Amino acid sequence: MNPGDDLTSIVARVRAGFAQEAAGIPPMSLRAGNAIDSYETAPAWSDTADRLSDDYLEQHYWGIAHLDPLSFRHYLPALIDYGLRHIHAGNNIVDALLFALRPPDRDPPRLGSLSSEQEAAVVAFLHAMAFNAASVCADDAMLALEEWWGPGARHRTAAIPSGDT
Repeated sequence: MNPGDDLTSIVARVRAGFAQEAAGIPPMSLRAGNAIDSYETAPAWSDTADRLSDDYLEQHYWGIAHLDPLSFRHYLPALIDYGLRHIHAGNNIVDALLFALRPPDRDPPRLGSLSSEQEAAVVAFLHAMAFNAASVCADDAMLALEEWWGPGARHRTAAIPSGDT
């Protein structure tokens, strides 16, 4: 983790990088993805039922695996914020997020759909999760960095953002 990157500044960087996607209604809600994971019919978006909160994320984290690229980018700021606030306590949400940030990428790509600014924000998050002394998810975050986000990543051929590496 870069010395100047405290957890609050990383969250601000992520929110700024994903502001456009986070502002709209995603094609698939996390609740709908969670329903699909349970082999149920995906419910329609609801301003009430799909309001982002820690409780919402805790109830519907299985949905992360089923999000399309735009929906994935929509939820990343909230998921990363949650992860950094819970850096000291492992949980299913953080595990699901770190797993979703690992290859293989999808078709259409989720990881490959991020702008360079968004990629740099994700790298800052992963560095915090990997190198902050309070993190209980260091191994999983380091694996994501090694496989996709870090310099010389094993499963990625595209350029890696250099701002935080």
